[in-house]
Amino acid sequence: MIELNINRSMFTPNQSKIFFGAINMILVHHLNDSRSQRILWLLEELGLEYDVKCYKRDPDTHLAPQELVRIHPLGKSPVIEDGNNIIHESGAIIDYLIRKYAGDKLHPANTTLAYEQYVQWLHYAEGSAMLPLLLKIYVDPLAEGGTPLHPRINSELDNHLGFIEASLEGKTFLVDEKFSAADIQMSFVGEVAASFELLQLRPNLQAWIKRLQTRPTYQLAIMKGGTYRLAK
Repeated sequence: MIELNINRSMFTPNQSKIFFGAINMILVHHLNDSRSQRILWLLEELGLEYDVKCYKRDPDTHLAPQELVRIHPLGKSPVIEDGNNIIHESGAIIDYLIRKYAGDKLHPANTTLAYEQYVQWLHYAEGSAMLPLLLKIYVDPLAEGGTPLHPRINSELDNHLGFIEASLEGKTFLVDEKFSAADIQMSFVGEVAASFELLQLRPNLQAWIKRLQTRPTYQLAIMKGGTYRLAK
């Protein structure tokens, strides 16, 4: 008796419906100009069908609308609904979608050293790299009030962006010379840094971001999610 190992990732969405039957559509709660853009992009890379519910930032405060609190108590985006599963945090969502739908796509084999590097980049994006960028976002509007903090923030920015720049030396992508979900997760770090004009002396980061943003799936995600000011 021959045993077949078949999962949804082997099929297009329409083929999957025929073979497995109808499935619940993934719903992405998407906030404009936010981390949730990465989730739309990943779904495009995976070829999954999904719905998008768009939320707009307050034009004055730039904060997410209170409406998002009804989806998750933190009132943050991204959040996805997949059947009965409601998942928040971009890194957790990416990990979930990769484990459930990617098959062997967009990540190294989990028995390799490359996989450990891949996991490190997934966690590094929000665990370390985004912190000095967030501090800059919050402190810059304070003008002179934030002056004492600038040296430490700038030092950390140089530290992290220098690390990423060196990691990309001679490389096309972050892990094993193959595009992966680690590139998607880390893209927001590079895009926010670029918005502050922090990549001018970092050619590897510049080239990597340009390489990511020219992918057809990246452009499709913007079409579905709406204006994304970090895409340049």
